[in-house]
Amino acid sequence: MAQKEHKAHWDGPPIYVGVIGGSGLYKLEGIEVIDTVNPKTPWGYPSSPISIARTEAGTLVAFLARHGLKHSYSPSHVPFTANIAALKHLGVRTVLAFSAVGSLREEIAPKDFVIPSQIIDRTKGVRRASYFGEGEEHAVIAHATFGDPYDYVLSPIVENIVRETLAQHSPDVKVHGKKTVVCMEGPAFSTRAESNMYRQVGGDIINMSALPEAKLAREAELSYVLIATATDYDAWRETEEAVSVADVMESLKHNVQASQVVTRALIDHVSDLVSKDDSKILRRMKESMKFSVMTPVDAIEPSVLERLQYILPWLGKQ
Repeated sequence: MAQKEHKAHWDGPPIYVGVIGGSGLYKLEGIEVIDTVNPKTPWGYPSSPISIARTEAGTLVAFLARHGLKHSYSPSHVPFTANIAALKHLGVRTVLAFSAVGSLREEIAPKDFVIPSQIIDRTKGVRRASYFGEGEEHAVIAHATFGDPYDYVLSPIVENIVRETLAQHSPDVKVHGKKTVVCMEGPAFSTRAESNMYRQVGGDIINMSALPEAKLAREAELSYVLIATATDYDAWRETEEAVSVADVMESLKHNVQASQVVTRALIDHVSDLVSKDDSKILRRMKESMKFSVMTPVDAIEPSVLERLQYILPWLGKQ
């Protein structure tokens, strides 16, 4: 599905911010696209060619469509490993990931924005969830710290910028922080029983693509923030019809327009925060996997080491 006619490498100035667009968000609007690259990573091609865009202030951003430019990847089959690896190899330091979600709480209405702080994993092992330990005769084992799945320094900053931006653009839209997202397998939506169960275990919103993206970003030492946009109330409200694609699409149109405005507001500020080598965000993530890799370097096969160095260039060079 990847389009291979684009060049594989970016030779320009550093790109510190990557944006992953979710359902309906397939390109950046109002920002000049100056190049397109399509790198072949050790895990294959990303789900879409990566657009390199430049804001009016001159800030560069890399944009990738999670489900492909024509929405041709289901949540269970998105090439998450290639997507995150491609962004890391471009030099990206932080990822702003947009995603459509269902609401599990009355106070989170369709069209609202949510900046979650926690995840409950309800996927079923279909997706490759790690760069380590899978498919190797002599696997490399690593255990990433994931107690706080989203960047807890950057998330509140993003939340404030989103809140201020939407207060001017869409004053009726609320912004919610410190919520928990449930990631389910799909592709069908939840049953009413499942939806109520997710509410009981502490879920606030639900989607199908929050994982393994966040886990892979952590393994690739990337700062990662999820910006979720609610499209529906899932299935727990028994006074309403169960959620349908038509309901989702109606809210999605509004959410995409608002997301474009939010993205433009975020890029310059976030890039400035992570561009400085002494920034708190970068210091926390830089080489953060060093003490997570359990397998001694001299026990790693050369071909496996080379592949992992695509995302962790320091590995084997300590």
